[in-house]
Amino acid sequence: MSISVSRAADIVNQALDYRATRQDLIASNIANADTPFYKPRDISFETTLQAKKNEIFHTKTNELEMAKTNERHITSSKELSTTKATLFYRDGHMARNDGNSVDIDVETTEMSKNSTMYNALIQAKKRDSTIFRSVIEASQKIN
Repeated sequence: MSISVSRAADIVNQALDYRATRQDLIASNIANADTPFYKPRDISFETTLQAKKNEIFHTKTNELEMAKTNERHITSSKELSTTKATLFYRDGHMARNDGNSVDIDVETTEMSKNSTMYNALIQAKKRDSTIFRSVIEASQKIN
């Protein structure tokens, strides 16, 4: 049995892994900006993390449920069934004459957003470890 600071710690760790994978994919897209017929790749994992959150916190939906006074009232949306991150080709940009559709502006913007989210997750992880450390230090002072 492992010690866990919070139930969300597993989600944070998984999100960090996905963010690192996404950073690698975006860097690969930028590196292949001059490769003929290269299509930029990306990863979608937000729905996967949402499903994992629902599993850990025992919630059934991603939306705020309405109060029901009768069983025939409107039912909530179906639970997400996605269990794995999805790798896809990011298309929709005009391909150049060589068939490459990497847009450096889009890639650098996505890399910046991904880096910001990665740093926010690191800060959340540090905050949790600080709370855990303060509890240990406080318990040492009691003895």
